[in-house]
Amino acid sequence: MSVRFRLMTLGDIPAGMRLKDGAGWNQTAYDWERLLSASPDGCFVAECEGRVVGTSATIIYEERFAWIGMVIVDSHYRGQGIGTSLLERAIRQLDARAVPVIKLDATPQGKPLYEHLGFVTEYDVERWALTRAVAKPAVGTVLREIEDALPLDREVFGADRSALLRSIAAETPEFVLVARQEEAVNGYAFGRRGSRADQLGPWVARDEAAAATLLDEFLRRSVRQLVFIDCVRANPWAVPLAKARGFGFSRSLTRMFRGTNRFPGRPDLLGAILGPEFG
Repeated sequence: MSVRFRLMTLGDIPAGMRLKDGAGWNQTAYDWERLLSASPDGCFVAECEGRVVGTSATIIYEERFAWIGMVIVDSHYRGQGIGTSLLERAIRQLDARAVPVIKLDATPQGKPLYEHLGFVTEYDVERWALTRAVAKPAVGTVLREIEDALPLDREVFGADRSALLRSIAAETPEFVLVARQEEAVNGYAFGRRGSRADQLGPWVARDEAAAATLLDEFLRRSVRQLVFIDCVRANPWAVPLAKARGFGFSRSLTRMFRGTNRFPGRPDLLGAILGPEFG
Protein backbone atom coordinates (compact mmCIF):
# COMPACT_ATOMS: atom_id res chain seq x y z
CA MET A 1 0.00 0.00 0.00
CA SER A 2 1.43 3.35 -1.08
CA VAL A 3 0.56 6.34 1.12
CA ARG A 4 1.26 9.93 0.11
CA PHE A 5 1.45 12.71 2.68
CA ARG A 6 0.84 16.35 1.74
CA LEU A 7 -0.52 19.64 3.01
CA MET A 8 -4.26 19.87 3.50
CA THR A 9 -6.21 22.36 1.38
CA LEU A 10 -9.71 23.79 1.52
CA GLY A 11 -10.66 21.24 -1.13
CA ASP A 12 -9.94 18.47 1.36
CA ILE A 13 -12.52 19.67 3.89
CA PRO A 14 -15.27 17.28 2.64
CA ALA A 15 -12.83 14.39 3.12
CA GLY A 16 -11.96 15.69 6.58
CA MET A 17 -15.64 15.85 7.42
CA ARG A 18 -16.10 12.26 6.23
CA LEU A 19 -13.28 11.09 8.51
CA LYS A 20 -14.57 13.18 11.39
CA ASP A 21 -18.07 11.80 10.99
CA GLY A 22 -16.71 8.27 10.92
CA ALA A 23 -15.01 8.94 14.25
CA GLY A 24 -18.23 10.40 15.72
CA TRP A 25 -16.64 13.80 16.38
CA ASN A 26 -18.48 17.12 16.64
CA GLN A 27 -16.46 19.51 14.44
CA THR A 28 -17.89 21.40 11.49
CA ALA A 29 -16.53 22.52 8.13
CA TYR A 30 -16.04 25.96 9.68
CA ASP A 31 -13.69 24.42 12.25
CA TRP A 32 -11.55 22.96 9.46
CA GLU A 33 -11.55 26.37 7.78
CA ARG A 34 -10.37 28.01 11.00
CA LEU A 35 -7.47 25.58 11.28
CA LEU A 36 -6.46 26.00 7.64
CA SER A 37 -6.70 29.77 7.88
CA ALA A 38 -4.54 29.85 11.02
CA SER A 39 -1.98 27.25 9.85
CA PRO A 40 -1.97 26.73 6.06
CA ASP A 41 1.47 25.11 6.34
CA GLY A 42 0.60 23.02 9.39
CA CYS A 43 -2.36 20.87 8.37
CA PHE A 44 -1.74 17.54 6.66
CA VAL A 45 -3.51 14.67 4.92
CA ALA A 46 -2.56 11.11 4.03
CA GLU A 47 -3.73 9.83 0.66
CA CYS A 48 -4.03 6.26 -0.57
CA GLU A 49 -4.96 5.72 -4.24
CA GLY A 50 -6.16 9.32 -4.44
CA ARG A 51 -8.41 9.02 -1.39
CA VAL A 52 -7.78 10.99 1.82
CA VAL A 53 -7.48 8.44 4.62
CA GLY A 54 -6.04 10.54 7.44
CA THR A 55 -5.54 14.06 8.74
CA SER A 56 -3.65 16.09 11.34
CA ALA A 57 -3.70 19.80 12.09
CA THR A 58 -1.73 22.37 14.06
CA ILE A 59 -2.29 25.89 15.32
CA ILE A 60 0.28 28.18 16.95
CA TYR A 61 -0.71 30.59 19.70
CA GLU A 62 1.41 33.74 19.97
CA GLU A 63 4.61 31.67 19.44
CA ARG A 64 4.19 30.61 23.09
CA PHE A 65 2.88 27.15 22.35
CA ALA A 66 1.23 25.16 19.60
CA TRP A 67 -1.64 22.75 19.43
CA ILE A 68 -2.01 19.48 17.54
CA GLY A 69 -5.48 18.20 16.82
CA MET A 70 -7.69 16.41 14.30
CA VAL A 71 -5.42 13.36 14.12
CA ILE A 72 -7.87 10.99 12.41
CA VAL A 73 -7.35 7.86 10.31
CA ASP A 74 -10.02 6.04 8.33
CA SER A 75 -10.99 2.91 10.26
CA HIS A 76 -10.04 0.69 7.28
CA TYR A 77 -6.46 2.01 7.33
CA ARG A 78 -5.66 1.98 11.02
CA GLY A 79 -2.83 -0.02 12.49
CA GLN A 80 -0.51 0.76 9.57
CA GLY A 81 1.38 3.71 11.06
CA ILE A 82 -0.52 6.41 9.17
CA GLY A 83 -1.66 8.25 12.30
CA THR A 84 1.85 8.15 13.76
CA SER A 85 3.30 9.54 10.52
CA LEU A 86 0.74 12.36 10.45
CA LEU A 87 1.49 13.18 14.08
CA GLU A 88 5.24 13.16 13.45
CA ARG A 89 4.85 15.49 10.48
CA ALA A 90 2.95 17.93 12.65
CA ILE A 91 5.66 17.75 15.34
CA ARG A 92 8.45 18.26 12.80
CA GLN A 93 6.71 21.30 11.35
CA LEU A 94 6.32 22.85 14.80
CA ASP A 95 9.88 21.99 15.81
CA ALA A 96 11.09 23.71 12.63
CA ARG A 97 9.24 26.81 13.79
CA ALA A 98 11.07 26.52 17.15
CA VAL A 99 7.78 26.51 19.05
CA PRO A 100 8.85 25.96 22.69
CA VAL A 101 6.01 23.64 23.71
CA ILE A 102 3.47 21.49 21.87
CA LYS A 103 0.14 20.54 23.46
CA LEU A 104 -2.69 18.16 22.62
CA ASP A 105 -5.60 16.26 24.16
CA ALA A 106 -4.97 12.52 24.13
CA THR A 107 -7.49 9.70 24.18
CA PRO A 108 -6.69 6.77 26.47
CA GLN A 109 -5.77 4.76 23.36
CA GLY A 110 -3.40 7.44 22.05
CA LYS A 111 -1.77 8.38 25.35
CA PRO A 112 0.96 5.67 25.28
CA LEU A 113 2.08 6.84 21.82
CA TYR A 114 2.26 10.45 22.95
CA GLU A 115 4.22 9.45 26.04
CA HIS A 116 6.67 7.59 23.79
CA LEU A 117 7.13 10.82 21.82
CA GLY A 118 7.96 12.80 24.96
CA PHE A 119 4.58 14.21 25.97
CA VAL A 120 3.68 14.39 29.67
CA THR A 121 0.36 14.91 31.45
CA GLU A 122 -0.82 18.42 32.34
CA TYR A 123 -4.36 17.65 33.54
CA ASP A 124 -7.40 15.50 32.79
CA VAL A 125 -10.44 16.51 30.75
CA GLU A 126 -13.81 14.75 30.68
CA ARG A 127 -16.60 15.11 28.15
CA TRP A 128 -20.04 15.30 29.71
CA ALA A 129 -23.16 15.06 27.57
CA LEU A 130 -26.77 16.10 28.09
CA THR A 131 -29.65 14.64 26.10
CA ARG A 132 -32.91 16.53 26.57
CA ALA A 133 -36.12 17.49 24.87
CA VAL A 134 -35.56 20.04 22.14
CA ALA A 135 -35.73 23.44 23.75
CA LYS A 136 -37.68 26.42 22.50
CA PRO A 137 -35.61 29.35 21.21
CA ALA A 138 -34.62 31.60 24.08
CA VAL A 139 -35.94 35.12 24.28
CA GLY A 140 -33.26 37.49 25.44
CA THR A 141 -30.55 39.91 24.51
CA VAL A 142 -27.59 38.64 22.52
CA LEU A 143 -24.50 39.74 24.40
CA ARG A 144 -21.69 41.17 22.28
CA GLU A 145 -19.09 41.63 24.98
CA ILE A 146 -16.35 39.47 23.56
CA GLU A 147 -13.71 42.19 23.79
CA ASP A 148 -14.30 42.44 27.55
CA ALA A 149 -13.61 38.72 27.94
CA LEU A 150 -10.43 38.51 25.84
CA PRO A 151 -7.91 39.81 28.44
CA LEU A 152 -9.10 37.23 30.97
CA ASP A 153 -9.03 34.51 28.31
CA ARG A 154 -5.36 35.25 27.55
CA GLU A 155 -4.60 34.90 31.26
CA VAL A 156 -6.55 31.65 31.59
CA PHE A 157 -5.45 30.01 28.32
CA GLY A 158 -1.85 31.20 28.53
CA ALA A 159 -1.72 32.91 25.13
CA ASP A 160 -3.70 35.20 22.85
CA ARG A 161 -6.34 33.36 20.79
CA SER A 162 -8.54 36.38 20.18
CA ALA A 163 -8.76 35.82 16.41
CA LEU A 164 -10.11 32.32 16.94
CA LEU A 165 -12.63 33.42 19.58
CA ARG A 166 -13.80 36.33 17.43
CA SER A 167 -14.43 33.87 14.60
CA ILE A 168 -16.47 31.63 16.88
CA ALA A 169 -18.38 34.60 18.28
CA ALA A 170 -19.21 35.82 14.77
CA GLU A 171 -20.77 32.44 13.97
CA THR A 172 -22.71 32.06 17.24
CA PRO A 173 -23.00 35.49 18.89
CA GLU A 174 -25.91 34.29 21.02
CA PHE A 175 -23.48 32.05 22.93
CA VAL A 176 -21.06 34.82 23.94
CA LEU A 177 -21.77 35.24 27.66
CA VAL A 178 -20.03 37.46 30.19
CA ALA A 179 -20.62 37.47 33.96
CA ARG A 180 -19.73 40.58 35.93
CA GLN A 181 -19.24 41.55 39.52
CA GLU A 182 -19.22 45.29 40.16
CA GLU A 183 -18.48 45.88 36.46
CA ALA A 184 -15.42 43.60 36.51
CA VAL A 185 -15.51 40.45 34.36
CA ASN A 186 -16.10 37.53 36.72
CA GLY A 187 -16.42 34.87 34.05
CA TYR A 188 -17.27 34.21 30.43
CA ALA A 189 -18.38 31.45 28.09
CA PHE A 190 -18.48 30.75 24.38
CA GLY A 191 -20.37 28.10 22.49
CA ARG A 192 -20.48 26.40 19.10
CA ARG A 193 -23.10 24.58 17.10
CA GLY A 194 -21.24 21.37 16.29
CA SER A 195 -22.27 18.83 13.73
CA ARG A 196 -23.76 16.59 16.45
CA ALA A 197 -24.35 18.85 19.44
CA ASP A 198 -24.13 22.35 20.83
CA GLN A 199 -20.89 22.64 22.79
CA LEU A 200 -20.02 24.97 25.66
CA GLY A 201 -16.43 26.12 25.86
CA PRO A 202 -14.36 27.81 26.94
CA TRP A 203 -16.25 28.13 30.23
CA VAL A 204 -14.36 30.29 32.73
CA ALA A 205 -15.38 31.71 36.10
CA ARG A 206 -13.78 33.09 39.23
CA ASP A 207 -16.41 31.43 41.43
CA GLU A 208 -19.13 28.78 41.32
CA ALA A 209 -22.00 31.26 41.30
CA ALA A 210 -20.73 32.93 38.12
CA ALA A 211 -20.07 29.51 36.56
CA ALA A 212 -23.63 28.38 37.29
CA THR A 213 -25.10 31.55 35.81
CA LEU A 214 -23.12 31.10 32.60
CA LEU A 215 -24.04 27.42 32.26
CA ASP A 216 -27.74 28.00 32.84
CA GLU A 217 -27.85 30.85 30.35
CA PHE A 218 -26.05 28.77 27.74
CA LEU A 219 -28.53 25.93 28.22
CA ARG A 220 -31.39 28.40 27.93
CA ARG A 221 -30.07 29.76 24.64
CA SER A 222 -29.18 26.37 23.16
CA VAL A 223 -32.01 24.64 21.31
CA ARG A 224 -30.26 21.35 20.48
CA GLN A 225 -31.27 18.01 21.93
CA LEU A 226 -27.63 17.07 22.59
CA VAL A 227 -25.14 19.30 24.46
CA PHE A 228 -21.44 18.65 25.18
CA ILE A 229 -19.08 20.13 27.77
CA ASP A 230 -15.39 19.16 27.95
CA CYS A 231 -14.83 19.73 31.67
CA VAL A 232 -11.49 20.12 33.43
CA ARG A 233 -11.63 17.26 35.93
CA ALA A 234 -9.73 19.02 38.72
CA ASN A 235 -11.97 22.08 38.62
CA PRO A 236 -14.05 22.09 41.83
CA TRP A 237 -17.30 23.26 40.28
CA ALA A 238 -17.41 22.17 36.63
CA VAL A 239 -18.40 18.49 36.90
CA PRO A 240 -20.75 18.97 39.90
CA LEU A 241 -22.62 21.75 38.08
CA ALA A 242 -22.92 19.63 34.95
CA LYS A 243 -24.11 16.56 36.87
CA ALA A 244 -26.70 18.64 38.73
CA ARG A 245 -28.21 19.61 35.38
CA GLY A 246 -28.46 16.08 34.09
CA PHE A 247 -25.21 15.68 32.17
CA GLY A 248 -23.66 12.22 32.08
CA PHE A 249 -20.05 11.15 31.64
CA SER A 250 -19.12 10.44 28.01
CA ARG A 251 -15.34 10.04 27.63
CA SER A 252 -11.98 11.01 29.12
CA LEU A 253 -9.03 12.88 27.61
CA THR A 254 -5.63 13.84 28.95
CA ARG A 255 -4.16 17.25 28.18
CA MET A 256 -0.48 16.68 27.49
CA PHE A 257 2.52 18.76 26.51
CA ARG A 258 6.02 18.32 25.11
CA GLY A 259 8.66 20.95 25.83
CA THR A 260 8.90 23.72 28.41
CA ASN A 261 5.43 24.71 29.59
CA ARG A 262 6.22 28.31 30.54
CA PHE A 263 2.67 29.57 29.92
CA PRO A 264 0.28 27.11 31.61
CA GLY A 265 -2.41 29.75 32.03
CA ARG A 266 -4.92 29.54 34.89
CA PRO A 267 -6.51 26.07 34.75
CA ASP A 268 -7.90 26.74 38.24
CA LEU A 269 -10.41 29.13 36.62
CA LEU A 270 -11.15 26.87 33.66
CA GLY A 271 -14.34 24.84 33.82
CA ALA A 272 -14.35 23.61 30.22
CA ILE A 273 -11.92 23.80 27.34
CA LEU A 274 -12.76 25.17 23.91
CA GLY A 275 -12.30 21.71 22.37
CA PRO A 276 -9.71 19.02 21.63
CA GLU A 277 -9.06 20.46 18.17
CA PHE A 278 -8.19 23.96 19.42
CA GLY A 279 -7.11 23.65 23.05
